[in-house]
Amino acid sequence: MARREFLAGTAAGAFLLTGGSAGAKAAAPRWPDAPRPNAPRLSHVIEQLGRKRDDVYSWMKFVPEQGERTRDNIPKPVAKMLADENAYAEAMLKPTRALQDELVRAMLARGAGDVAAPAIEKDGWAYSSAIPAGATHARYIRERDGKSELLVDEAARAKGQPYFRSTGHQPSPDHRWFAWAEDVIGNDRHRIIIRDNQSGTLRTLVDKDAYGYDAMVFAPSSGWLFWIWRDARNRPTRLYRTSVDGKTTDLVYEEKDPAIFMSVKRTAADGFVALTLAGPETAEVRLLAAADETAPPMVVWPRKTGVRYEIDEWNGHLVALTDADDAFDMKLLQLDPKSFRTLATLVPHRAGTPILQLQPFQSALVRLERVDGLHQLVILRADGSERSIAFDDPAYAIELPAEQSYAAPTVMIVHQSPKSPRRWIAVDLADGKQSVVQQQQVANFNPDDYEVERLFAPAPDGEMVPVTLLSRRGTPKDGSAPLLQYGYGSYGVPSDPEFSIPALALVDRGWRYAIAHVRGGSEKGRRWFLGGRKFTKRNSFTDFIASAEHLCAGGYATKGRVIAYGLSAGGLLVGASMNIAPTLWGGVIAQVPFVDMLNTMSDVSHPLVPLFRPDWGDPLADPKAYDYIASISPYENVRAAPYPPLLCTAGLKDDRVSYWEPAKLVAEVRHRSTSDNPAILKTDMDSGHQGSADLASVYAQQALFWAFADRCLS
Repeated sequence: MARREFLAGTAAGAFLLTGGSAGAKAAAPRWPDAPRPNAPRLSHVIEQLGRKRDDVYSWMKFVPEQGERTRDNIPKPVAKMLADENAYAEAMLKPTRALQDELVRAMLARGAGDVAAPAIEKDGWAYSSAIPAGATHARYIRERDGKSELLVDEAARAKGQPYFRSTGHQPSPDHRWFAWAEDVIGNDRHRIIIRDNQSGTLRTLVDKDAYGYDAMVFAPSSGWLFWIWRDARNRPTRLYRTSVDGKTTDLVYEEKDPAIFMSVKRTAADGFVALTLAGPETAEVRLLAAADETAPPMVVWPRKTGVRYEIDEWNGHLVALTDADDAFDMKLLQLDPKSFRTLATLVPHRAGTPILQLQPFQSALVRLERVDGLHQLVILRADGSERSIAFDDPAYAIELPAEQSYAAPTVMIVHQSPKSPRRWIAVDLADGKQSVVQQQQVANFNPDDYEVERLFAPAPDGEMVPVTLLSRRGTPKDGSAPLLQYGYGSYGVPSDPEFSIPALALVDRGWRYAIAHVRGGSEKGRRWFLGGRKFTKRNSFTDFIASAEHLCAGGYATKGRVIAYGLSAGGLLVGASMNIAPTLWGGVIAQVPFVDMLNTMSDVSHPLVPLFRPDWGDPLADPKAYDYIASISPYENVRAAPYPPLLCTAGLKDDRVSYWEPAKLVAEVRHRSTSDNPAILKTDMDSGHQGSADLASVYAQQALFWAFADRCLS
């Protein structure tokens, strides 16, 4: 969720979002009486591994032979379907417009003028970014000797664009250049912009098809920019090296395995450029030494199934974070920088204490890990001594920002919790002393008005599922408060308990906001991930259901008054949980949801399918995988039952979770549900998997979800 005047009031006596007083005249119908779209059901029998299925909505799928999907090239039946669905969504959500506007104003007022990050100092330059008061886009600046220089004004870059999202902002090591990647199409295909800091001129260094996320870095010499290219299927497959004057571009490496993902970075002491080639169960790192940036990259360890690793440098050596030799929660090794031979074990494997991230400094090696599911920072010095940094909040998150100076005497961390705004804290590497450098400014906010609880819900198999709960202090535990429960639970991605202005906007009006840390994430280490992956994936759904039931049993909510909310693979989570227990939920919000599993995992042309087969299985080759996916896929398992109100969103240009997945689920729920509750599809015709990155767009989407949730329970 996004981190950016609200209506306050005591929780115990607060009206819910729509509010009202006793004795008011009879309420209007919950949902408008609008005609529902009726998508044609056209038989399309698919035979696979001796099994048959009839995908009656397969006609909704459209992949152009070349280029991207646009409003202009989609087939007429698909265009009509999406237009009809958007018109229906508009009609059904019309009564929530005033509330949506009110929520957006409240969120923006609370976060107006929020500083995005404090300055990171390098060689006398201080780089920072900020969202000015009243604005929704960031400005990137640098300062030296009291003089400030504007590097990027994103409001100006976004002007006139139907979509804008940027990433990867970074200075060159010599500070002559500043570069970033920006997507103005909505399909995650970026162009790269470079600024000459001497003249202030901007140039497009790469005009298209760059992959922006962890996918571009200046060479140690500052003479080259390394960047990753996306192929026609949107897979990052090539590493290029382009001279900063734009005159020379060389292919450095091309990956042929579609199950491998690519990322690139500069190691901490600027000794190497590191290209990491990784899949869910393997990795390979190739290094280019600063002394010879145009040489072929050197392989540290050849890829091997079952061994993951990443490389950095510290104290004159390389360091490898790896799960080799069954170190499933990772160990830390010291390597010779020339032969890549293992010299020592710096941190041994400790089951249940996963190492998440490294940040090397000249005087210490900092690592982020989890202890009992919560973050802990550890400072390792060259003499082997350690100091741990943790916090006593019931639930919280720590971040290690990138681009920190290797020579810095302190490490910058970000601490936050659901009721504590982001605090940038400098931790002294010598003595561990903490100094708050900056804090996120939130208007009309007192953390003492809220309480955060960390609960544990018993799953059907006896596992205890962590649940983070945010409430307004004093909210009664008599089941009267409505609850929104979020979850993700896939790919080992955790749902950390972060500070969220949209969540506050909901809680301030009498709601509770819960995060269910279900299996499939990594909150309790690698085994927690494996316990909700592939043939154990159903555990994610039963964990999510158990979390809601536990909260209801404790008086935090009531069955039928819990809204389920999931994003992307979290859409699979809430869609499957809706199929299993439809009457538990008062409504379901599925944002760009992965819900057509069987068909998607059977599509060899999909950009992510080869990469994620270890996570889901291969229904084209493995009958067991076919049967298991068929048993849990939300689209395949819609049944005759009283379904709750359902809101799905999609992006026309989304290549990760294509628009037809939620479209098919909505049509099938509408066809089979025994209730009169609406199933709504809202498609953004200009975006992909993510909307535009400005605060107004981010908050507008959250306000839509919260207003829909309110309507479900009003």
